[in-house]
Amino acid sequence: MSEDTIFGKIARGEMDANIVYEDDLCLAFRDLYPAAPMHILLIPRKPIPRLCDAVEDDKELLGHLMLVATKIAEQEGLGDAYRLVVNNGEKASQSVFHLHLHIIGGRPLQWPPG
Repeated sequence: MSEDTIFGKIARGEMDANIVYEDDLCLAFRDLYPAAPMHILLIPRKPIPRLCDAVEDDKELLGHLMLVATKIAEQEGLGDAYRLVVNNGEKASQSVFHLHLHIIGGRPLQWPPG
């Protein structure tokens, strides 16, 4: 799994994206193929291919991503009605191997998701 993904290029500023949030550790942008009216991808700047590739030293970064996801949902007017999704690996439908959280909302969401 290469560290040079489309998300890595976005994180480094080499590709454009509709960015809705950024700080020193992460950035978030609107998904080009939204699964709901509001679908934002939140990525760490550090290239971690899959969630299962995170290590003990990533604990603070992973917690930061969760708190930022809540901040973004609030910023986007979702309040407490949103879903966070992390696909881990190809068999779980991960297509870009740079850890990312899907923040999805803006309509009633069904369960189970798939």
